[in-house]
Amino acid sequence: MPFSSLGLSPALVHAVGELGYAAPTPVQAEAIPAVLRGADLLGSAQTGSGKTAAFALPLLHRLQEGARHTPRRVRALVLVPTRELAAQVGEVLRSLAQHLPQPPKVAVVFGGVSINPQMMGLRGGADVVVATPGRLLDLVEHNALKLSAVEMLVLDEADRLLDLGFAEELKRVLALLPPARQNLFFSATFPADVQALAEGLLRDPVRVEIEATQTNEPAILQRVIQVDEKRRTELLRHLITEQGWERVLVFVATQYATEHVAWKLHKNGIFATPFHGGLSQGARNTVLQEFKDERWDVVVTTDLASRGIDIAQLPVVVNYDLPRSAVDYVHRIGRTGRAGESGLAVSFVTADTEAHFALIEKRQNLSLPRERIAGFEPVDVATPVKDMAAVPGTGGIKGKRPSKKDKLRAAAAAGPVPPESE
Repeated sequence: MPFSSLGLSPALVHAVGELGYAAPTPVQAEAIPAVLRGADLLGSAQTGSGKTAAFALPLLHRLQEGARHTPRRVRALVLVPTRELAAQVGEVLRSLAQHLPQPPKVAVVFGGVSINPQMMGLRGGADVVVATPGRLLDLVEHNALKLSAVEMLVLDEADRLLDLGFAEELKRVLALLPPARQNLFFSATFPADVQALAEGLLRDPVRVEIEATQTNEPAILQRVIQVDEKRRTELLRHLITEQGWERVLVFVATQYATEHVAWKLHKNGIFATPFHGGLSQGARNTVLQEFKDERWDVVVTTDLASRGIDIAQLPVVVNYDLPRSAVDYVHRIGRTGRAGESGLAVSFVTADTEAHFALIEKRQNLSLPRERIAGFEPVDVATPVKDMAAVPGTGGIKGKRPSKKDKLRAAAAAGPVPPESE
């Protein structure tokens, strides 16, 4: 099925051709006609499925059809959870719009940087705003933009928006929008709070749920290597050099670990750099661009880079520390094997994280063989633990640790704490 059969304008069909899109992905084929009809949409698809273009293309098409206002008014609003995803969505929109007769003005705004340049950029208005919720509200309070003319609202990675504590900001943003609008809602998972948000937001939505199949799932080879915790960096260095890996994204658990592992690799002749939330936005942008330009061999990162980062033809992802949850595992390895390319995902499993990885396998219906690399055979023995939150390199199993309410109930059941003896 060609893009020309979906109802898009000739200019947009030409744009996707210029960008190398051969044919629509399954999520694009289902979502684009529904959005063009003006329907609300509830979308769920695996990472790397082409979701951004699935809403960007019909959004741009519909903007072309409307009358142009002077000054420009915000007609489309895309809310995202992170700065990196905001920048990426903005880049896709601008790339697709560049061949249009009258390209819309796309503004990308997010926190962590000075608000003044963003306010200057909004002078004269904007047609599309891609934003994180907190910075969007800041700009509204500064009268830098108004949301009373929004015709289309996109919530991208809604589950992540709620995970990062944006629920209150979302309510405030929704209160500023006109009730008559089109709503597009994308989420990788649908826990109760996300489901409630979708039900309150969407009106008779078209549901687009693309399950991974043999024909559309990413071609990612998953390897699991057993190694002692203290030898992981040495093994990583060995694999990079022996396997000839040219670009590697390495996931660790903490900001400190990104700095420490990157420093050790760099010390041994591998061009590695850290990437984490403690860096300035300018530094983060520079690292990502240089990695895309193949100026770094390795980027060592936290889960900051597990979603919304699209690096074309990234060959290898390594879980140096295991992710907290099975969902995070999917998003991490989904940074490779994108847009029809094949990829490799390697997970290091130590004696104390074997049980955690087994749980990830169970929740993802996986059964992966364990490998041992000659010269790096593990000798450590697992220490039995009752609380997986104490397991190194996991951060605990998401969803299995007691909540604050659970802890309060347990404390109440236990009765008062006896005074210490003198």
